[in-house]
Amino acid sequence: MHNGRPTPDKDQLDVPNGRTDGWAHTVGLANSRVLERFAAPFVVVTEDGTLLHYSSQVGGILQPALDPPSRSVFDMARRGLRHPLRAALRSAAEAGRTVEHPVPGDGDGTGAVTLVVEPLPGQEPDRPYLIVFREAGPARQGQAPASGSAGPDSAAAEVDRELRDAREQLQSLADEHATALEELRSCNEELHSVNEELHTVNAQLSAKVDELDRANSDLRNLFESTLAATVFLDPHMVIRAFTPDLASVYNLVPSDRGRPLTDIVSRLDYDGMRDDVAEVLHSLEPLERRVSRRDGKAHYLLRILPYRAPDSTVDGSLVTFVDVTRIVQAEQHQRLLVDELNHRVKNMLAVVISLATQTLRRSATLEEFSGVFLGRVHALTAAYTLLSRESWSGVQLDEVVAEELRPFTAADRANIRAEGPPVPLDPRGALALGMAIHELATNAAKYGALSVPEGDVAVTWSLERNGGDEHLTLDWTERNGPPVTAPAKRGFGTTLIERGLAQDLSGEARIEFLPKGVRASVRVNLRAAGKPARARR
Repeated sequence: MHNGRPTPDKDQLDVPNGRTDGWAHTVGLANSRVLERFAAPFVVVTEDGTLLHYSSQVGGILQPALDPPSRSVFDMARRGLRHPLRAALRSAAEAGRTVEHPVPGDGDGTGAVTLVVEPLPGQEPDRPYLIVFREAGPARQGQAPASGSAGPDSAAAEVDRELRDAREQLQSLADEHATALEELRSCNEELHSVNEELHTVNAQLSAKVDELDRANSDLRNLFESTLAATVFLDPHMVIRAFTPDLASVYNLVPSDRGRPLTDIVSRLDYDGMRDDVAEVLHSLEPLERRVSRRDGKAHYLLRILPYRAPDSTVDGSLVTFVDVTRIVQAEQHQRLLVDELNHRVKNMLAVVISLATQTLRRSATLEEFSGVFLGRVHALTAAYTLLSRESWSGVQLDEVVAEELRPFTAADRANIRAEGPPVPLDPRGALALGMAIHELATNAAKYGALSVPEGDVAVTWSLERNGGDEHLTLDWTERNGPPVTAPAKRGFGTTLIERGLAQDLSGEARIEFLPKGVRASVRVNLRAAGKPARARR
């Protein structure tokens, strides 16, 4: 009964005008409005206070937790409710039944609230609890009056209740303190663990940095010490790094890193760099070719290789220029030597034929021909031996003189004296002067100072430099030999000396048959005859 009228059952409601469409929605909306406006706010939590669900009216009870965000109902409860809320939830969990816990209002205008905590069906430890925040209203009829008019029993009950609340709040504070200490201890342990890990990571990082510094230092020293000009290019031929020796090939400065190599002026007589790099990046095969500098003074072996990243992908190219100038010069010199040797062999054969012909023509007997001819062949052989030892690059005059006079030097005395400054001779000069000394020594051994034990020979020479000319003067002087008379006719030896010096060295020879001994003087312009070899030190 309500206001003297029976309350109709839900299934017996009169539907206006017999219409049922939308009526269920209207009833549901009405129930929602009544719950929103008149029902007490509530939350559903776990035993440890983790928020599972809340109603829409808890805005005045719960507030979002500040940083860090939390789902704990204790962290979100307004000031003054946290400790009673913890105490009431603990009491309900321990008793296993509904617990009501009044909370007086604060002096800042916050009203009194009664906390109703009811265990919901569920299994421990995940059993949910319903907490209803019911605002406290005026005292009901039959309820004890206010403290001002209460009797002694009511006052004692009130004191007991306040003491119980105080103990519960104290226990809640102790629990919170223990929880905070445990969390702080856990945080300290985690922080200590994190610090140890950071220390380990920092030590490892420091070791890696030291290794990287050493590797960079080794690489930098390698770049600076290597004789191979090297440049590292990205897939678009942009310069990543290069060695200092590359400056001899390209006009590069340190600030050119990051620029395309094709934008840099090259000293090479070579325009195929872009095409060759593209071919290497396409085929992934190294490429080699020999290139030269435009002035022709340097030659390089160009090698282009694909540059592979740590994951084995091709991330550019590596270009090196190895200086092979000495190898090229050696090849050129070898070709010159072969050409010179061929020329010399032809000339030697011609000389040998001429010597044989002239010697045979002037020899009375076969024995005389054999002695003279073989002596001249041995003289040529001695000069050729010296030149072969020096790879036909030139010999010293004193070596030529000593080698040609060796067969005529007495074993028991020094009957030949040779002295003069170091004079380098090219192959042509060595052969011509060697033959001239041999002819003079042969004549002295037959008719002159070397034919008697007391005779001696002095071979001296001097070098005079005048501007671009270099004049060599060689004197042959015989003493203490038999008296000398001039020959009735000009001999082949004299002709051989004069002709050889004139043809090969553009020089001249003067031979005098003095009564006290033969004297010969040879004068040659070495610069006009050909570039001399490097002087011996």
